[in-house]
Amino acid sequence: MNNISIKCLKSEKIDSGACHGQFVINSLKPGQGITIGNQLRRVLLGDLGGVAISAVRIAGITHEFSTIPGVREDILEILLNLKGIVLKSKTQDIQFGRLKIQGPSVVTADLIQLPSDLEIVNSNHYIATISTSNVLEIEFKFEYGTGYRLATQTFSDEDENYLQLDTIFMPVQKVDFKIENVYDAVNNISERLLLDIWTNGSILPNEALESAAQIIIDLFTLLINNKNMNDTNQLESKPESISIEPYTNIAIEELQLSVRAYNCLKKAQINTVGDLLQYSPEKLQELKNFGRKSADEVFSTLKNKLGIILK
Repeated sequence: MNNISIKCLKSEKIDSGACHGQFVINSLKPGQGITIGNQLRRVLLGDLGGVAISAVRIAGITHEFSTIPGVREDILEILLNLKGIVLKSKTQDIQFGRLKIQGPSVVTADLIQLPSDLEIVNSNHYIATISTSNVLEIEFKFEYGTGYRLATQTFSDEDENYLQLDTIFMPVQKVDFKIENVYDAVNNISERLLLDIWTNGSILPNEALESAAQIIIDLFTLLINNKNMNDTNQLESKPESISIEPYTNIAIEELQLSVRAYNCLKKAQINTVGDLLQYSPEKLQELKNFGRKSADEVFSTLKNKLGIILK
């Protein structure tokens, strides 16, 4: 572990501003590759946050099944196109933007008027086409979050006039990893982890990896710093309140003995397993009509059902 190192093998931009990065982590002990790879993949895909359009208000439109005169796309198609806009933000506050354009025109993401803290990554992203001189006016609501949120999961009086969008906040689109064994001169085995990260362009792959690693560090630091000694003491003292022989109150009916053995025990006022354990094997066989066969049956049942061996 002293020689562990991480190196960026590849960093490139793909179409529409998306990014890909490949990293290698060397000198891992056998088994550590799968542990680290799985943990990083889960955090990269599930715990990193981003900004997205969560709702829109379109002038003259009250529901998503409407159409806009002079616009080639219906509202559902426009909403679907808006989901593909990728944004960068310097703040996690709710923000608003605006688009107002008169046709004929091809409407793309770069025409949206944004607050200074917001930036569109894929500025050429297509939204709609206006074929007449009509005006298309849209107000956008931008929110920060993690994961994926369905439109039905947002309810607010302030959003009454807005059309809600299924919102994808995740900046990391895909994570893949593989593990390779490395042999040194004396045939000792170590592992190296190859990690591929694809992002939507709102964050670089190396930044995503650093953020994921920091989230993991913070989580385990929190576990270490919040040890509760009281809980430990309670756990240590708990066994003292537990009966050493929890089976002592079990009725002998539960042993399902033969009629002869059961009747003999009952006549001797032996009603529970605890009562039975008060008798030694020799003393049991002194009971009236309780012979060797009945004694063997009791010994065998105690052993098989409760794990009690009478010597």
